Amino acid sequence: MYKYVDNHAHLNLSAYNEDREETIKRAKDSGVLVINVGTQKDTSKKAVEIAEKTDNCFAIVGLHPVHTSRSFHDEQELGEGGKEFTSRGEIFDYEYYKKLCESPKVVGIGECGLDYYRGQSQESGDMNEKIEKQKDAFRKQIELAIEVKKPLMLHIREAYKDALEILTQNSKLKTLTYPGNVHFFAGTLEEVKEFLNLGFTISFTGVITFAKQYEELVKFVPLEKMLSETDCPYVAPSPYRGKRNESLYVIEVIKKIAEIKQLPFDQVALQLRENSKKLWGI
Repeated sequence: MYKYVDNHAHLNLSAYNEDREETIKRAKDSGVLVINVGTQKDTSKKAVEIAEKTDNCFAIVGLHPVHTSRSFHDEQELGEGGKEFTSRGEIFDYEYYKKLCESPKVVGIGECGLDYYRGQSQESGDMNEKIEKQKDAFRKQIELAIEVKKPLMLHIREAYKDALEILTQNSKLKTLTYPGNVHFFAGTLEEVKEFLNLGFTISFTGVITFAKQYEELVKFVPLEKMLSETDCPYVAPSPYRGKRNESLYVIEVIKKIAEIKQLPFDQVALQLRENSKKLWGI
């Protein structure tokens, strides 16, 4: 029985090509279950491959909004542990991702959503066109989640209003017992209320260990509606800042949640684990 869950990891990315098995083993030995999240076709497939051969790993498959158009992402944007990359642009292939969902180790769809952070992109192309591509891919992934009856893993950056509008417009989303999780939430209290009202859980990363502006959100979100995550290899928590992040460090996130909520660590860890089991059906 695993004690902790990293609900949003990227051990499927190239940052772990040299020591992926060792990184997964460190998590396993410390009682951490890992959910690796796809960002496009190749990383989604890799997440499934890892999950199928590793007992403490599951997978989520989908198309990240930044990968719907060609764009450049540098270390300053990605944060500590990030490596610059160029998104080649991908059209969401419904049948490809549906096929990946046949694996019993796939527990969700994503990370999908909207990302308006790079509104002043250096790349050519109209921003309105890029936003429409993101919205189209997002809507299709919502439809896939409904068809395969798996919750969504949402990535939303500077686009909460538009994302909420798309989610509320799809009445069929209510057919899912649990619609999904909003990963790395950084919106307002009013926005988090709207996601909670729709039935979504909210997850927090290691950023809460060093950025005080998240404390109000952590205090506000009910523990029963919260998940823990690392988003590794990005945003390593204190005391590992400056290093590549990994799933083992989710324990530091849970410690900080317990500290902010002034609750015993074991109580928080147990509730967060139960939240994950309920949402993802694991």
